[in-house]
Amino acid sequence: MAPSAPRGLGTTGRKLWRETVKRYELRTDELEILRAACGEADIIKSIEEALVDADLTTTGSMGQIVAHPLLSEVRQHRVTLASLLGRLKLPDEMGAGETNQQRGAAQSRWAAAFGTQVS
Repeated sequence: MAPSAPRGLGTTGRKLWRETVKRYELRTDELEILRAACGEADIIKSIEEALVDADLTTTGSMGQIVAHPLLSEVRQHRVTLASLLGRLKLPDEMGAGETNQQRGAAQSRWAAAFGTQVS
């Protein structure tokens, strides 16, 4: 039986958890990495929602136009999520002969489902 999602995860994190533990049997240390990744996925989703209606620039301390601070934050969280998922070293479910186009399509579906992109 697959382990239940940890308490406190949001919708995006729970979905990532369920889809992962449904396909793979993970060790305790890997479950902890997955838990952290699910938390990152929730943070990314929250930041992306906050940016939907936000201006992408703001005024800096010296009156200059600067990028919205959440843009940098979401980028950093995406890097963290990609790193955590990479540490799981899950086997590629696609066949050995998949094309770059097929891999790209699969990654696009994953990004749409979990609100981020892994490269």
